[in-house]
Amino acid sequence: MLTPPVVLAVAGTDSGGAAGLAADLATVAALGCHGACAVTAVTAQDTTGVHAVHPVPAATVAAQVEAVLGDLPVAVVKTGMLGSPEVVDLVATRLGHLPLVVDPVLVATSGAVLGGAAVVAAYREALLPRALVATPNLSEARALAGRDGSAPDLAAALADLGCAVVVTGGPEWRPGDPGATCTDWLCRPGGAPVPLRHPGVATTADHGSGCTYAAALAAGLAHGADLEDAAGDAAAFVGARLAASSGWRLGRGRGPVSHLVQAPPPTQEEPA
Repeated sequence: MLTPPVVLAVAGTDSGGAAGLAADLATVAALGCHGACAVTAVTAQDTTGVHAVHPVPAATVAAQVEAVLGDLPVAVVKTGMLGSPEVVDLVATRLGHLPLVVDPVLVATSGAVLGGAAVVAAYREALLPRALVATPNLSEARALAGRDGSAPDLAAALADLGCAVVVTGGPEWRPGDPGATCTDWLCRPGGAPVPLRHPGVATTADHGSGCTYAAALAAGLAHGADLEDAAGDAAAFVGARLAASSGWRLGRGRGPVSHLVQAPPPTQEEPA
């Protein structure tokens, strides 16, 4: 077996196992990468919301990053919840020489604020100019841009900061249409927004889908895929995972997206 590429995930934990580092490490492993991690925050979290957040000191995050960089050949870095301007600056300065996939986790699905105005400013001023690509959803894109706007408009505005941007979109339902389409908008610096359409999945078991998408994108880039191809493959992976969890009944809120990978059955020896 060939040595897998290494993806370093810098993010917070999710005690419910759906988002954050749980999603990142499960996703990159499913897609043939070795996942390393640096923990930025420990959360008490379930499918109904975030109940407590314990930030990890920036010096401890830095020590984790140095331990990984000193031992493993990191191909791509994927960030999630960073939590403080100091950690955002740390990622920008210490990891900015590597391909950075930035998932700007600012607000949880439940509405819990995971990054305030100072964190938003640090993303804009320090991290996004050094990133390869950022993957905000529409609300995160509006927070980063500091204004309302359509997804393609915001993708173009954020790309002006210096990195490619994929503003991810949810299902767009039409009356009487049993199907749905999702449209993500990809914009490279200096370019025009490009729509990336893919099928939607009718499910409420979608907690962790944003983390999973960004991690899948990072894994694709680690394997050498072009950005647009990696984005399309990531969307397809998330769609398949949402379909797999659509019938689950886990938790009292928005259930977890599936990260289960079907292992081959054990080999049965023929009787003598």
